[in-house]
Amino acid sequence: MTKQNISRRHFFVGSLLAGAVPAGGFASAASLKRLGYKSPNEKLNIAAIGSGGKGNSDIKGCASENIVALVDPDDKRAAKTFAEYPNLPKYKDFRRMFDKHTKEIDAVLVSCPDHVHATASMWAMTRGKHVYCQKPLTRTVWEAQQMMAAAQKYGVATQMGNQGYSNEGARQCCEIVWSGDIGNVTEVHAWTDRPRRYWPQGPEVEPKEAPVPSHLDWQAWLAASPDRPYSPAFAPHNWRGFPEYGCGAIGDMACHILGTPNMALRLGNPIAVECLKQEGKGKYTFPKSALIRFDFPARGSMPPVSVYWHDGQGKQPDIKGVPAGEMLGDSDINGSLFIGEKGMVTTGCYGERTRLVPATKMKDYTLPNEVLSRSPGHYRDWIRACKGGEAACSNFSVAAPFVSWMLLGAISMRFEGKLNWDAAKGQFTNNKEANAYLKPKFRKGWKFAG
Repeated sequence: MTKQNISRRHFFVGSLLAGAVPAGGFASAASLKRLGYKSPNEKLNIAAIGSGGKGNSDIKGCASENIVALVDPDDKRAAKTFAEYPNLPKYKDFRRMFDKHTKEIDAVLVSCPDHVHATASMWAMTRGKHVYCQKPLTRTVWEAQQMMAAAQKYGVATQMGNQGYSNEGARQCCEIVWSGDIGNVTEVHAWTDRPRRYWPQGPEVEPKEAPVPSHLDWQAWLAASPDRPYSPAFAPHNWRGFPEYGCGAIGDMACHILGTPNMALRLGNPIAVECLKQEGKGKYTFPKSALIRFDFPARGSMPPVSVYWHDGQGKQPDIKGVPAGEMLGDSDINGSLFIGEKGMVTTGCYGERTRLVPATKMKDYTLPNEVLSRSPGHYRDWIRACKGGEAACSNFSVAAPFVSWMLLGAISMRFEGKLNWDAAKGQFTNNKEANAYLKPKFRKGWKFAG
């Protein structure tokens, strides 16, 4: 790839990747008013679906606005947040919250387990509410596609909670790649040490039925998922290791770590995915560790590229050409490495510590001109969009296609051999059984879109 001719004007990330246009060009005054448009000096009324755990920090990230309602099926897990907002209405089931407060709400934070993300977000968007949804956005490819379509149909401002998209280093990494300074990138490696000490996965994990704790509404926790007995193996925390409720380490961390490669290489749709290696495969959970390869075709002037995902290793992968002892990413726990014809660049989980490899090359290196706008912060980015500003950098038009290919990796761990992917048809072409995992099963009585 020759040095790309990139204009020095600042592209807004969401606009560049999603084909969006500036706010003044896509929304009339009447449509902004219909969507509850507020001037930058007015505050949004925000409801939180998922108030414990990550929900607490998401609420803090939007504390400059008005928090008006809290939802969490687990009183114990949400106790800290509930105590911080003692006078707010509190619900275990988000449907009851919408029944009572729809007219009072401008926007919604969705910070519950993965299996509830899409249903909760769809209930919000169909009511004209802006949505900030935690990564990995959805548990299945079908849900991601529905989320993107709904955001466009209802004209709401959206953002996925993968903060690296707003990081300065992520933008610098893009600009280094686009400048041509490391040449054509044909291989990327990304890694995390999870699950390891974070949650259990593997053959020894078996969900055993137990009485439902008094502080938990188990049916509200399950939401639209098929009914099953409660087990402490699922709630409050370790659900992520079970395919019915989470996406394992790839769902937890790939939206962060693969975000910069997705943005810098404009990855689009892969043509194949394969789990090359896995250890500690469980009957009920994802394996303890895995190595997955995604193959992408040429994209414009960018050549085909293979992206390797390593999880559960506890160390950075051994990669040919990396000097012995050279630390990659932000540590041996998380990071990514771009391998180009003329050099390599590495960055951390959230795009931090971006640098050439070996790092000594940075001594005489001048960063390329800035061509991407810089973010005011991931939450502020979304809040600005909610008030009629530019589309957020990881809005659903950007996030859903990214998540759609990433989630193919979760499916690949169930099968041996390469899975060929036809994005236009939305299916694997060589494995009908794998296609069964592209869409969730919903229990009777629950409406996906409210």
